[in-house]
Amino acid sequence: MKTPTSVTALTDFGRVRLSRSFFMRDFLFSDIAAVHGINNVPEDPDLAIAAGTRLCEELLEPLQERFGRIAIRSAYRSREVNGLGNAMQKAGKAGYSCAANEANYAGHIWDVRDANGHMGATACIVVPGFWDRFQAEGDWQKLAWWIHDHLPHAGLYFFPKYWAFNISWHEQPVRTIASYTRPRGTLTAPSMANFEGSHAAQWSGIEAAFV
Repeated sequence: MKTPTSVTALTDFGRVRLSRSFFMRDFLFSDIAAVHGINNVPEDPDLAIAAGTRLCEELLEPLQERFGRIAIRSAYRSREVNGLGNAMQKAGKAGYSCAANEANYAGHIWDVRDANGHMGATACIVVPGFWDRFQAEGDWQKLAWWIHDHLPHAGLYFFPKYWAFNISWHEQPVRTIASYTRPRGTLTAPSMANFEGSHAAQWSGIEAAFV
């Protein structure tokens, strides 16, 4: 598939169904692109579709099936969009928080493989039903541990507002969990003693809240 360069082509691309509930169009909106008048479309649509499909089928669909509707906050970024976001962040502009393009290949930049040739995709999401039920300090960890025990994520990064978090799928996953909200820092990583085994004691009770 060629890069969409017309309304018709972009409409058709947006209609690509990545999974039972999600379409490509769900992941294309970018605040940076909207404000700066940039087209947030992939250079390699086929790779973006392949990576996005794995993200949706293996992570987003089972998460939504268990905890209700998922809201997409930020997902696919073109190299141009992400590069501008990174440049603005370096310049100290408020509201921009993009890592360098190279760090986001096979992450938010779905249509470029990482330095090792692997594909991946990241989306920043909110689970509104979880936020409505669990707002105490540190409650985000319940959802983090549930995902860690049940889904093949390639990294989770949590934020304070609505417990929004980045969730990643990757061909060679490094299953870390970290947070910008309290308690800040790394919750688990392969090198940590709490990484392996069941963490049911940490997430026990959240499933019952969604019966």
